[in-house]
Amino acid sequence: MTIVRRAHNTADIVILGAGAAGLMCAGIAGQRGRSVMLLEQARAPGEKIRISGGGRCNFTNLHTTPANFLSQNPQFCKSALKGFTQQDFIALVEKYRIAYHEKTRGQLFCDGSSQQIIDMLLDENRRGDAQMRLGVGILGVTKNDSGFVVATDQGEYRCQSLVVATGGPSIPKMGASAFGYKLAQQFGLRMIAPRAALVPLTFDVAALAQFKDLAGVAVDAVVSVGKTKFDEALLFTHRGLSGPAILQISSYWRDGLDVVIDMAPTRDVLVALKEARRERPRQELATVLGDLLPKRLAQMIADKIAGPPRLADFSDKLLGTVAAAVKEWRVRPNGTEGYRTAEVTLGGVDTTELSSKTFEATSVPGLYFIGEVVDVTGHLGGFNFQWAWSSGVAAGRHV
Repeated sequence: MTIVRRAHNTADIVILGAGAAGLMCAGIAGQRGRSVMLLEQARAPGEKIRISGGGRCNFTNLHTTPANFLSQNPQFCKSALKGFTQQDFIALVEKYRIAYHEKTRGQLFCDGSSQQIIDMLLDENRRGDAQMRLGVGILGVTKNDSGFVVATDQGEYRCQSLVVATGGPSIPKMGASAFGYKLAQQFGLRMIAPRAALVPLTFDVAALAQFKDLAGVAVDAVVSVGKTKFDEALLFTHRGLSGPAILQISSYWRDGLDVVIDMAPTRDVLVALKEARRERPRQELATVLGDLLPKRLAQMIADKIAGPPRLADFSDKLLGTVAAAVKEWRVRPNGTEGYRTAEVTLGGVDTTELSSKTFEATSVPGLYFIGEVVDVTGHLGGFNFQWAWSSGVAAGRHV
């Protein structure tokens, strides 16, 4: 890719945002013979790719299906995901001889660095002679009879088609913003109210007092909101709860809802407690629970139950209460940590405004929205990158 400092300001296609979706779209469109200009406000392309997966980029998931995505219109994602699958992206990675491995649950990571994925995308852009301008501040966009005019702090750019790949406001320290949403609203497109997703949950002072000494404790758990559940690791923090299971369920949680947590999903706790009462009647509850849970967590539950000193003196009913405290811990968050730590943003441009095949706005010919700015949000585990690749390719093939 040619990174332009001073160059012509007219192209067939201008893409706003050189993240995962924008880079993918530029490579595909450029290799179709279209002239492409990428405008990026950051000083380097693909910053979210670079920091993802601890610097190794969880670039897709082997088990990607439409069921792994949230949207007001669950059908919308199907066409793009079918048109460019996880296997298609894996084939591209293998073409560039990037070594990778499956970490868990179908999550694929680079053996080396996430920079390899960025370099691969930049090389694909070079093959299409796409150009890029970095450190560009977008001042505004207007439409005329011949296309679009993008006003920036470095001059105007004119194009027939404009692709918005600016993402959502999650992780603002990376330069994320709601610019794409404002642009959609400027052109009269409906929005699904955005909110932070894949984000830690927070609790009020009273709730935090229950587990104030547990920060740093992790446990495998099944976490549920209503009928939706995830079975992954849970982590206690100073603000509330985090870990993969919590990040996953945060996309489904709403204000006023309880989160129900099974902290020993592979054990029948009531049976274990009754056996311990029979075989080790003199032991304290915290000691017995310590065989099932991390010690600090076991002590917290025992303190909360405040039962007799010895297990022998626990009634069946009280043991049932203990088992419920482990298997059905019910807590009500007071919020999330917000966009500051959210991995993605729920909501965005209403998919009813877009073609599911091309991602063009049906009411504004030549205007496209792809990636996170659209109301399609994946689960944790490489699904959001796959959405970026799939939506970028769909638009790139038609723009």
